[in-house]
Amino acid sequence: MKLPLNKYTSALLFGLGLSLSTFCAQATSPAKPQQLTMPVAISYSASDYQAEDATKMFPAPTDGLVQHILTLPKLANEGDYRLEIAIGRSEEVDCNKHGLSGEITQHTVKGWGYNYYQVDAIHQGPSTMMACFDKAKKTAFLTLPEKLTLAYDSRLPKVFYLPAGAQLRYRIWQASSDYQYSEAK
Repeated sequence: MKLPLNKYTSALLFGLGLSLSTFCAQATSPAKPQQLTMPVAISYSASDYQAEDATKMFPAPTDGLVQHILTLPKLANEGDYRLEIAIGRSEEVDCNKHGLSGEITQHTVKGWGYNYYQVDAIHQGPSTMMACFDKAKKTAFLTLPEKLTLAYDSRLPKVFYLPAGAQLRYRIWQASSDYQYSEAK
């Protein structure tokens, strides 16, 4: 089908071209977020514990537990950031899906009101029971089912007590846009 080119058709095509170019301008990538300096992570067992000024109010680690201290760098707008914590350990696994079990409990330092988190034990969790024809095993990081998402706050270190052999992994999330909202009609 061939359209006749008249003043209305050319105006329509011009308007369509203008709206497409306007759309492309709005679909550009957002500005790069500020570069984050990495948090500082330190861990102490009961045998090598050293009290530091910023964390001396937290209890010393007991036998079998390791104290993990995560110190976050100061940011301009910390309300736009969150800290995600995954606790687990690396294990040799086959083709099945594996998990761990354990409970993360939140405690408060008496007299200070500061929170810390503790996992007393980590056990083998649920696993699928498929037949693995490929007998090869691989190392994988298995996590507890519960992950923590904490408000980003650089004023006080985040403190965790985990069983020996457990690992604390963390990442920082940043909000990339303003709040959207809905209105009642």
